[in-house]
Amino acid sequence: MRFSTLIFKNILRRKTRSAFTVLGISIGIATIIALGAVMNGMTVSMEGMLKSGKADFSVAQSGISDLSFSRVSENRTNEILELDGVKNTAAALIGFYSVGDNPYVITWGVEKEDFPMLSINIINGSAFSQEHELLIGAVASKEWNKTVGDKLVLKELEFNITGIFESGSIYQDKGVILSLKKLQEIQNQEGYVTIIYVELEEEANIEEVCQRVEEEFPDLVTIKSVAELGKVDKGLELMDAATLAISFLAVIIGGIGVTNTIMMSVYERTREMGVLRAIGWTKKRILIMILGESILLCLFSVLIGSLLGFLGTELLMLQPIIGGLLEPLYTVDTFVRAFVVAFAVGLIGGMYPAYRASKLSPSEALRYE
Repeated sequence: MRFSTLIFKNILRRKTRSAFTVLGISIGIATIIALGAVMNGMTVSMEGMLKSGKADFSVAQSGISDLSFSRVSENRTNEILELDGVKNTAAALIGFYSVGDNPYVITWGVEKEDFPMLSINIINGSAFSQEHELLIGAVASKEWNKTVGDKLVLKELEFNITGIFESGSIYQDKGVILSLKKLQEIQNQEGYVTIIYVELEEEANIEEVCQRVEEEFPDLVTIKSVAELGKVDKGLELMDAATLAISFLAVIIGGIGVTNTIMMSVYERTREMGVLRAIGWTKKRILIMILGESILLCLFSVLIGSLLGFLGTELLMLQPIIGGLLEPLYTVDTFVRAFVVAFAVGLIGGMYPAYRASKLSPSEALRYE
């Protein structure tokens, strides 16, 4: 019998115990996969919001914990435009409102003259011309089964849908766009916007322009990339910390479970270990066999946990409160992290039982009852 086959059969000899161990670790792996996919989706969504269209960077209020709290004077749009190196600016007010079963539909208030800069492409119908008209994203149009000419109720106000747009960002294409002035009126924020997008001249240095903006306007902060999201949104940092914490807990809890399972297996197979030593097996070979059983259990957990994580995330997306805000993004990094966690669990959980088994003397093991 091949060595690898023996390791596999040793696990199957105790199916129930092995199954419960795999299930326990799989739940931890599934949580890592689900949190990772959701966090990746949130990051991409936020990146689409912070770097819309042709914008090289965006500007928001400094010292805030969430972008939705940002309040920037609309006058700053023209003031930033006058700075050297700035080619164009566009302001947007952002809100979240209930539409049908979805309680958090992202709502953009922008001027239609800024559509080209923001890469808002109308694929059906036309732009709004009156205050009670709006555009809906292509994704929202399909999900809500609404099109040009239909009505849409937003904060108890009825709007006519004049067009359907695409922006290239799912986060935006799941929402609606209406006149900046109208949304300011709805939110009682006349003269204020949430964010200002800045497009630079080709020869301009982005670092120098951002530094100039923050020096000229101390109440503002610039965001150039997704790595700087923490300046205006602490939620992603908290989710990343939560994922790391869960990974750490999965290693500890899973390691304890694996240690218990493998240790019990070693005790039950003490005489077997003695026979293997008596026929010439080395301590190293015994150690590798036990460690192999531990790691193989955890690799099974990666496969099952990944499937559970995917299914769980997709079920989570069926909830309007979550599915309306983002799309999960499964990356290689997420699955690599799950694999590393599982391998660490197998290595840590199997280390002591493997060491204990390798130290058994043949004579003592054969006398063991």
